[in-house]
Amino acid sequence: MTATNPSAHSGNSRGGDGVITGVQVPALWFEDVAVGDDLPELVKEPDTRQLVMYAGASQDFVPIHYDQNIAQAAGHPTVIIHGALKSAWLAELVTGWIGPTGRLLELDVSYRGIDFPEGTMTCGGKVTETKVEHGVGLVELEIGLRNPEGMVTTPGRALVALPTKTVFS
Repeated sequence: MTATNPSAHSGNSRGGDGVITGVQVPALWFEDVAVGDDLPELVKEPDTRQLVMYAGASQDFVPIHYDQNIAQAAGHPTVIIHGALKSAWLAELVTGWIGPTGRLLELDVSYRGIDFPEGTMTCGGKVTETKVEHGVGLVELEIGLRNPEGMVTTPGRALVALPTKTVFS
């Protein structure tokens, strides 16, 4: 939810006199998060076309990500999903959950399994720790990408900062 001046584009702009004309109201407050909370899942249905598009955007043209013959010669049934794309999906999971007023401070992932397109990939996460340091609400998350068989192939962690109601008011 955003409460802004109708003329403010981003919800957090300054008028000509330097006065804030609108304030973005946080969608997620630190006080509303508890250890054990699950993040809403993010589902991806990757296909070879997406991998080619990602290769172009990231300049990662390693052929195993888009060339069926090379992937099969390496012993895979088909092309494989870029590790960095899986990391980006996990970042999308976290930033979508914290909203525009939260901040992603750290993101660490580990590539433990090879994933293939044409299947449902599910990103999930859980709150593992909450604390306030210097007035900032910090939330530690355990995150991971599950393949269609339910195996977490890309586990990780994230640290986010969320606004606190006491500091915001």
